[in-house]
Amino acid sequence: MAHTAMSGNGTTAGDDPLQTAVWRLRSRACWADAAALLQPVTAQAALQRAALLVERCLYTEQGWPEAEDALRTAEALAHSDDERGAAACERGQLAYASTLHGVRDRADEARAALGRAAALIPPGAQGRALLDFRRGLLAENLSHSPQSARAAYRRAHAGATAQSDSLLLSFTWRHLAGLALRDGELAEARHGFAESLRIREELGYLVGTAPALASLADAETEPEASRLREEARRLYRLLGGVPTWLARQLAPPAASA
Repeated sequence: MAHTAMSGNGTTAGDDPLQTAVWRLRSRACWADAAALLQPVTAQAALQRAALLVERCLYTEQGWPEAEDALRTAEALAHSDDERGAAACERGQLAYASTLHGVRDRADEARAALGRAAALIPPGAQGRALLDFRRGLLAENLSHSPQSARAAYRRAHAGATAQSDSLLLSFTWRHLAGLALRDGELAEARHGFAESLRIREELGYLVGTAPALASLADAETEPEASRLREEARRLYRLLGGVPTWLARQLAPPAASA
């Protein structure tokens, strides 16, 4: 999510009331309603609006034209290196989501956009941790390079820790845990998934809680795994089947003959 000049991102008391309203809608999978609260008259507002609509594409596999329009507006209003870098980061994320969901292969565009963002956002700057995380996603899911992904996630995790970005930490914990699970490191995976779930529950990030529950279930033993999966299904149904990609992970096992 692009950072704004307003106070906070809506997740803590004392934040800007507009940001609080945007966060509440975003966390409940109401991205279009959240975006409607933002007037794209400044680069920062346009970037945040575009980021919301790009995130909607990733979670729902819908709204691609609206995200493209919002992103073009953000790109037109971006003037500083930070703003251009943030816009390029969102461009890369939209191209990544399109490729991941099989809408259109835009992997080259995603790599180019994230590379452009890396040239504009220096290490340690606001937004660099998010960029590192997204480069990890691309490495893991499009380039199929878990070692590169792990290095990028670790950089993102360190950056999110330094900037006290709790929401991003919930993502880095979860994806580092996913790589640990793939390597058979169950204790490490369980710890990372549990941390991700804890943060999301504390923040009230409802749309991200079902994926966190399902991931932790994959690292747990019965009967805890089934309990976690059932809770994830309940939240998934509550949000109307969002995120769409969680359906495969939550599908009940096929009955044996």
